[in-house]
Amino acid sequence: MENREIAVLFEEISNLMKILQDDPKWTFKAAAYDRAKRSIEAYPERLEDIARDPHRQLTDIPGVGADLAKKIAEIIETGQSSYHQERLAKIPRSLLDLLQLQTVGPQKVRLFHKELNVRSVDDLEAAAQAGRLRDLPGMSVKSEENILKAIEVFRRAAGRFHLDTATEAAEVLTAWLHDSKAVEQVTPAGSLRRGCETVGDLDLLVIGRDHASIAEHFVKFPGIAAILAKGEDKVSVKLKNDLQVDVRLLEPSAYGAALQYFTGSKEHNVALRDRAKRRGWKLSEYALFHGDKILARRTEEEIYAKLDLPWIPPELRENLGEIEAAEKGELPKLVELGDIRGDLQMHTTASDGRATIEEMAEAAKQLGYLYILITDHSKAVTIANGLDEKRAVEHIRRIHAARKKVKGIEIWAGSEVDILGDGRLDYPDELLKQFDIVLVSVHSRLTMPAEEMTARLLRAFENPYVRILGHPTGRQILRRDPFTFDLEKVFDAAKKHGVILELNANPERLDLCDRHVRLARDRGMKIIISTDAHDPKHFQFMRYGVSTARRGWMEKSGVLNTLPPEKLLASLRPLPR
Repeated sequence: MENREIAVLFEEISNLMKILQDDPKWTFKAAAYDRAKRSIEAYPERLEDIARDPHRQLTDIPGVGADLAKKIAEIIETGQSSYHQERLAKIPRSLLDLLQLQTVGPQKVRLFHKELNVRSVDDLEAAAQAGRLRDLPGMSVKSEENILKAIEVFRRAAGRFHLDTATEAAEVLTAWLHDSKAVEQVTPAGSLRRGCETVGDLDLLVIGRDHASIAEHFVKFPGIAAILAKGEDKVSVKLKNDLQVDVRLLEPSAYGAALQYFTGSKEHNVALRDRAKRRGWKLSEYALFHGDKILARRTEEEIYAKLDLPWIPPELRENLGEIEAAEKGELPKLVELGDIRGDLQMHTTASDGRATIEEMAEAAKQLGYLYILITDHSKAVTIANGLDEKRAVEHIRRIHAARKKVKGIEIWAGSEVDILGDGRLDYPDELLKQFDIVLVSVHSRLTMPAEEMTARLLRAFENPYVRILGHPTGRQILRRDPFTFDLEKVFDAAKKHGVILELNANPERLDLCDRHVRLARDRGMKIIISTDAHDPKHFQFMRYGVSTARRGWMEKSGVLNTLPPEKLLASLRPLPR
């Protein structure tokens, strides 16, 4: 039982209490579950290990009292919570799907269910299409339209998983497979290897001496919900989180051909097959053939070389010009994770983060970073405990004190300042000038018309203290589409004013997306890659940002936080004197 699974159950219990309101103390109790859920997610040790240690107590975990500790112990022992099951029995399970819709929280779910007997996403869609939502308390024609858009996003997201979910599953399953002595090599392929922002299913390519024993070992993995197929060369399963995993058992001599084929993309593979066909050859998942003669198959490099091409990085394999660039010797030398020298967006306990300034700095230093920028929220984001002017000034002082305390890393004072609806900033210039670097973002009024959003961003860029635009399109993958604006005008204005676009590496954002990264690159614009970390563990998100930058053909020279601190500062928009 992993911490994440326990946290998910606690979150669901909290949501059920908010929907049902069947307990006089539901507000207090739901808040307790929310606090415990956040603490469990961030806890560095497995709760199951603590529960099974006679010398330790679950109540030592922040936010976990005696009652919640008993519920955690029950979940660990039985895989479920009786309290959760009792709440769940009172409403249709499908009602919880509504919480995946943008702008729909537990209170609205309760409202829709109570007033209109909505029991599922389909029911809600029908009610919205019939105009039955707009007359409910707190609803309008506009909110009805927004819910229909959210349902459209929800349907597109069905069966897709965030990049981190697929990556973590691949790592756990790879480790499990390597527990078999028969396994020699395991490589994730497919959209995961290409660094795509979402993954539909997971392909694992395995070399081993005894395929039958490997298959038997694999299907004993405790996270499997169902075995879909089991043959001599392939095993397909569905994990408990609904992710399908296909394990392909291969001979070493054919590994390269299979890796190339199953990495994809389909469009890239079609282009390669056409290239082989023009030479009178055939390329398949088994080998590159000339008639019955095998020309290449052991490694990807052999296959590409035989087709008169250099090896093409997986992130570029989308048939978007990479083959033509390879022919001309013009493939970019892509940025790598090891090139990153610092992180320029993160949050601490001053707003909605889970660690202190010093703890974030120490964690960043362990990664070899040379600098970090602390960017706690400004006051407009009340849900994230944003700082008013007085608290912001005190926070700057704390950052300066931490800079003296933590040696070996630069700690810069920054803020994620909200761009208000009319383009003004959430802090006055007198405060903005006290920060080392100001990063600005949009968090509200995301559905305003494109023309108004464009004007909003352009006005913000005119403020001379603005140096970085955070998560520029506001999207949340599988949950919320980007807000609309004139991309050309905003990119032009950012370049004109020297405002750097952020690639937010949080796997739920990856914003800029790969297409926008390439657009920025082709315009000669620089970007930064930041994690938006709210916990030291989130620094690991950087790899997803780097993958997205690579998919956008970005080189090291185009990413400012590959520079040492003094060169980075010199590359940013000059501040007013």
